[in-house]
Amino acid sequence: MKNLKNIFTLVALALGLITGFAQQNDNSLLWKVEGNGIKTSYVFGTFHMLPKKDFELQNKVTNALQNSEILVLELDMDDPKMQTEMMQLSALKDGKTLAEFMDAEEYTLIDTYLKEKMGMGLDSFKTFKPLLVSSMVMMGYLGADMASYEASLITMAKEQEKEIKGLETVAFQMGVFDEQPYDEQLDEVVKLLKEKDVMKDMFNEMIALYKNENIEGLYDYMDDFFNGDQAQLDRMLHARNQNWIPKMSEYSKEQTVFYGVGAGHLGGTLGVVNLLREAGYIVTPVLE
Repeated sequence: MKNLKNIFTLVALALGLITGFAQQNDNSLLWKVEGNGIKTSYVFGTFHMLPKKDFELQNKVTNALQNSEILVLELDMDDPKMQTEMMQLSALKDGKTLAEFMDAEEYTLIDTYLKEKMGMGLDSFKTFKPLLVSSMVMMGYLGADMASYEASLITMAKEQEKEIKGLETVAFQMGVFDEQPYDEQLDEVVKLLKEKDVMKDMFNEMIALYKNENIEGLYDYMDDFFNGDQAQLDRMLHARNQNWIPKMSEYSKEQTVFYGVGAGHLGGTLGVVNLLREAGYIVTPVLE
């Protein structure tokens, strides 16, 4: 279940960290970052894709974006070349197809689900990596009635004529998933489709924690979400968080920046909030 996020269209790689805290953080998705030679900036925890009924962009968030000079997301999602690059990097190499990484029963299970939910079967994606299949399964679950914080932030930034940049490249993010064997990724999709209540329960719990702005609760939840896989945590989260800090420092030297990253990146000892504090910045919650 850890890969069932809309990476292909929204590049969602972003909820979770290991347990253990440097300090107990307040409940807030928005944090102000100051001091140590930077211009005051903001870090906001996003939820990459969720039902519209659960979507809310609070005034404190829109005000922080309005007061910032630039929007920086995990990726520069305003880059017109991004979708083409993602398509290229999503393709299986050496003429391989998805059927080589699962048995006929598993193929039929995913194929049936996609036909029912998306109107197209697995054959439409057979030359693409499992990550795209995971994305399609998640999109099928949410249906047309979904929202994205990143998409909303980009729309507002464009209206305010702000530049949009990214902390990572598409190639780097896509490469994170290539380190997990494809058959294991597909096994996770199959397991989720067989345990039909798992996806519903997963989303309900994460959304409840998110709406309560409980970044440490998300942090705890994601430890279970990754099922104690330390290598996966390090690859998908810890290393990325640590890579972001110097980039944030550089971006914020000359301008007020609004950073939008997955909410699970914020809490915990190796979360962005604590890492920024360890780097010498004053990081405080924006509560209203």
